[in-house]
Amino acid sequence: MKQFRIRKDDKVVVIAGKDKGKIGKVLKVLPKKDGVLVEKVNMVKRHMRANPYRQQPGGIIEKEMPLDISNVMVMCDACAKATKVGYRYTEDGKKVRFCKKCNEIIG
Repeated sequence: MKQFRIRKDDKVVVIAGKDKGKIGKVLKVLPKKDGVLVEKVNMVKRHMRANPYRQQPGGIIEKEMPLDISNVMVMCDACAKATKVGYRYTEDGKKVRFCKKCNEIIG
């Protein structure tokens, strides 16, 4: 299985595409599609038909669509910049992610 350096609830910045520069929280990581779902980014409108069996009204709804994982970068809380992510082990042997710009641990 693929390992991504971006995880759910990370703060990310979009670095390419129509939403370049937007910042949002990762809602979901999609490893099979190499994508991420970012809150309030890549919004599209979908026309939904009413479904009386589910008591679902019809209309036009807006929802997020996945972005390719290569188009987002993790944003460090300490230095407030888009950064690459590295891995290292702490003194007690725990593997943690860290910001390559300021060497702070990313939660």
